[in-house]
Parts: sequence; structure tokens; C-alpha cells
Amino acid sequence: MKTLKIAIQKSGRLNEKSVEILKNCGLSFENYKSSLISTVTNFPLEILFLRDDDIPEYVQDGIADLGIVGENVIVEAGAEVTYLQKLGFGKCTLKIAIPNESQITEIAQLGGTAIATSYPVILEKYLKDNDVIAEVRTISGSVEIGPGLGLSDAICDIVSTGGTLKSNGLKPFSEVMKSEAILIGKEGSNLLPEVQELLQRIRSVLRAKETKYVVLNVAKTNLKKVVDLLPGVKSPTVVPLFDEEWVAVHSVIAEHDFWEKINSLKAAGAEGIVVMPIEKIIA
Repeated sequence: MKTLKIAIQKSGRLNEKSVEILKNCGLSFENYKSSLISTVTNFPLEILFLRDDDIPEYVQDGIADLGIVGENVIVEAGAEVTYLQKLGFGKCTLKIAIPNESQITEIAQLGGTAIATSYPVILEKYLKDNDVIAEVRTISGSVEIGPGLGLSDAICDIVSTGGTLKSNGLKPFSEVMKSEAILIGKEGSNLLPEVQELLQRIRSVLRAKETKYVVLNVAKTNLKKVVDLLPGVKSPTVVPLFDEEWVAVHSVIAEHDFWEKINSLKAAGAEGIVVMPIEKIIA
């Protein structure tokens, strides 16, 4: 069996969640904070801890079979890699921001301005797509101080909460791209059985995070109304109770409409509703 190599961020906003999802897949490894490489003891996998900017190229060149990195980093690097799975964490938006006092109200007005960014490739493509000619000034780190120092008229940077923009007298102006963590692979890696096994584990963890396990009691006279609200993975499980007029129903509810479903179930006659987290769902 081939030993895979997966590259993840050594430190930064994606590190903790990357480690968490691998641990939740049942992978056992230690000492990742004090080492550049960690061996998984119960799966043919080695974990490389790298700067996120290096991950796409390591995967493209086959040094690593897989990688977990933000889509913005992949696009900026222009790496030829395969997207295997969006992971649902590390979500952010690359935005152009302008000073609060700026009179710019539309994208065309960016023409002739200077825009500071750590993502010149993405920004230049965005400007070209919008027929805007502006000066792109590449800055590493602390892009938001550009306008305050007179280095630029605007910035293009990753925005998560917007707090950093506010503290530097900036406001978001235009969305350039959305990003989240992606599991990537080198060309053809998705055909390897070891990769397929790891993908199955990751997808089962992701499906579990999106759902809740629900057990409830309902009178048989209201069963049809309740079942219609609970499609479940395939269909709800109905179990007889000691009281022959009642049954217990077991199913799952999508996280995104959890409270709406719960309220609808109560209105349909459900009682004694118990909600539990799901660790994994194997399709």
C-alpha cells in the first residue's frame, strides 16, 4: 500500500481546522507542532507542515500527493492541481476596500488608482475582466495600512469579519472572490485507492457536521405529518412503543434548517424530541 503525503499549513488560520478534520477521520499522529513532518500510525499517510503559499506547488510537483489550502492561495499560485473536496472551513472573501472618505462608488472609478495587495494575480485578472486599468502594488502582509501611508488609494485583501478594515479606516467596496479550504491532489491522485479511502473518511465527517440525529415520539394519528417532515438519509426509522398508540421516530435533520424543522415537528404533534450530534455518516 502506497504511503501518501499530505501538506497542511504549519501555522495560521487553517492549521487547527486541518488537524481537526484529519483527527476526526480517525487518523492518529502526534508532535505536529514541533516537527515539519508527522507519521500517521494507523493509515499510510505522512503529514507535511508547510507555509500555505508553498502547498499548491508541492502538490503540483508531486512532492506531496495531497494538500489542504485556501482556494485563494491555489488561484494566486496558478498551480495545476485537482480539486478533490471543499472542506467547509476557512471561509473568507477577497475584497477591494477603500478609505471611508473615498468618493469611489463604482468599479470603473478604480481606473488610474493604485491598489495594494498580496494577491496581484487574482487582482489583475479581476481588473482585466472589468476593463479597469489600475496600478497593482504588491505588498507582503499588513496590506491594510497602504492607504494610510499614502502607498495606495485602495487595497485588495482577505476579509473575514471586517474588523481589521474598520480599525484602519477602510470599508469594503467590491468582492473579488470567495474562498474556503480545499483538499487538492496532484494530477491523477484521485485514482489511488488510498486517496479514495481518505476521501470517504473526510466526506463522512463533513456530512455528519451538516446534520443532527433526532429521536422523537408521536401518536400514530400524527405519524404521516411527522414523517413527511423527516426524509432522513433515505427514510425515517419508525419503532413501536409500549403504548400501542404511539411510536418513536429516528431520523436526521440538516443543520441549516434545524430550528425550522424542530418547530414544524412540534406543530405536527411530535413530543419528547431528543437531538444528538453525529460523528460520521458513511454513504
